[in-house]
Amino acid sequence: MASEQAAADAMSDSYRGMSSDNIKGLILGLSSSFFIGASFIVKKKGLKKAGASGVRAGVGGYSYLYEPLWWTGMITMIVGEIANFAAYAFAPAILVTPLGALSIIISAVLAHVILREKLHIFGILGCALCVVGSTTIVLHAPQEREIESVKEVWDLATEPAFVFYAALVIAIVTVLIFHYVPQYGQTHIWFYIGVCSLVGSLSVMSVKALGIALKLTLSGMNQLIYPQTWVFAMVVLVCVLTQMNYLNKALDTFNTAVVSPIYYVMFTSLTIVASVIMFKDWDRQNLTQIVTEMCGFVTILSGTFLLHKTKDMADGCVLSRLPKHDNEDGFGEEGIPLKRQDTLRAT
Repeated sequence: MASEQAAADAMSDSYRGMSSDNIKGLILGLSSSFFIGASFIVKKKGLKKAGASGVRAGVGGYSYLYEPLWWTGMITMIVGEIANFAAYAFAPAILVTPLGALSIIISAVLAHVILREKLHIFGILGCALCVVGSTTIVLHAPQEREIESVKEVWDLATEPAFVFYAALVIAIVTVLIFHYVPQYGQTHIWFYIGVCSLVGSLSVMSVKALGIALKLTLSGMNQLIYPQTWVFAMVVLVCVLTQMNYLNKALDTFNTAVVSPIYYVMFTSLTIVASVIMFKDWDRQNLTQIVTEMCGFVTILSGTFLLHKTKDMADGCVLSRLPKHDNEDGFGEEGIPLKRQDTLRAT
C-alpha cells in the first residue's frame, strides 16, 4: 500500500508542471503560434508584391514598408507576439517556446495552398512529429518559478553564468552582422537565421522579465518604479527590431517552408539554453523529466529536419535561393542548385 502511494506521489510530481498558470501559458502559446504562422505567409506575399515594384528586402530595400499587405502580416504577427508575451508571464520558456512548432505547420500548409510552395508527403509526417514532440515537452514542463519582484529577475540575469552567455551572444552577432552577412547572407540561410535566433534568445528572457513585471503590477505590486523594468523593456525593443529586420531578409531571400523550420530549431534551442542558464528550469526537475523533455525536443528537431529535407526533394535542389520573383513560388526557371551557382560565379 505504501509503495502504491509512493508511486502515485511520484507520478503527481512528474506532472506538477501543468498548474493553472502553465495551462494559461499553454493556451496563449497555441494562439500565438496560429497568428505567427499565418503572418509568415501574409508578410511573404507583401514582400513579393513590394519587390516587384521596388528594391527587395533581401538586397537592403525597404519598399515593403509602403505595402499594406506586409503591414497586415505585421499586425497579425504583433497579435501573435502579444499572446506570446503574455504566455511567458505565466509559464516557463521551456514550455512556451517549443509550441512554435505549430507555427511551422501552419506556415508550411498555407505556403503550399497560397504561395504554391510544394509540401512533400513526408513533410506532413514532419509536421506530425513536431506536434508529438511539443506535446511531450508540454506534459513534462517544469512549474513556473515563484517571483515576487522584477529585482529577483535582475539578480538572475546578472549572475556570472548568464552574463557570460549574453556577452558571447552579442560577440557572435556582431561578427555575423559585420563580417559574414554582407558576404554570405544572400546564399547561406544560416547567417540571417543565426542573427535572429541568437538575438531572439536574449529577447525572450527580457520579454519574460517584462511580462512578470507587468503581471505583478496588475496584481497590485507596482514594478514600474524600478529601473530594471525599463532596462528589460529597452532590451526587448532593440532585440525585436533586430529580429524583424533579419527575418524579413531571410523571408525575402529563401523559401518560407525552409526559413520557418530552421528558424524554429535554432531559436528554440538557444532559448531553452538561455532559460536553463538564467531561470535554472532544470533545478526544479528530476532526471526523468529532463530526459523526457529532451526526447520531445529531439522529436521536434526530427520533424523540422524532415520538413527541410523533403522540401529540397520537392524542389529538386539544395537550399535554393530565391533569385527573382518572376514565378509565383519564387524560384527561377533554371532551377540551378546553389553550389553550382557559386561555381559559375567563381569562373
